[in-house]
Amino acid sequence: MLDRELHWLHDGERITHPKIIEAFNQGLVPTDDGRFQLRIGNDWAYVTVEGAAYRVNAIDTDDTRVYLRLSDRTGEALDPTTLRLGEDGVLTVRVKDGRAEARFSRDAQFALGQLLVPEGEGWALQLPTARVPVPIAPSALG
Repeated sequence: MLDRELHWLHDGERITHPKIIEAFNQGLVPTDDGRFQLRIGNDWAYVTVEGAAYRVNAIDTDDTRVYLRLSDRTGEALDPTTLRLGEDGVLTVRVKDGRAEARFSRDAQFALGQLLVPEGEGWALQLPTARVPVPIAPSALG
């Protein structure tokens, strides 16, 4: 099971071995029916994911886009229309073609926040040659 804080658990015990955590993070795959499989080699099993399935560990930018570096060691472009601010103040975003949710790490959320600028009644991400609107209520971002 992957809990809300993105900790792997087995029989209620937290898994702490770094190589096992890395293998599990890389082996987690969303299925078309909304569930998640853990795939290791030829073996697989369905696993319970309590909240976000992935962590945004860092962000990168180019002139016009923001890219997410995820906990499964993949990367993809940010779709700002899927950004959400949770009640706990942590950003989440849809990833994996919208099939899964990723929770921002503190460092990644701070880095994204550094790009935010006011725009009209809302916010935008200021990149070298583009401003990308962010559809989150201004009061939610402070």
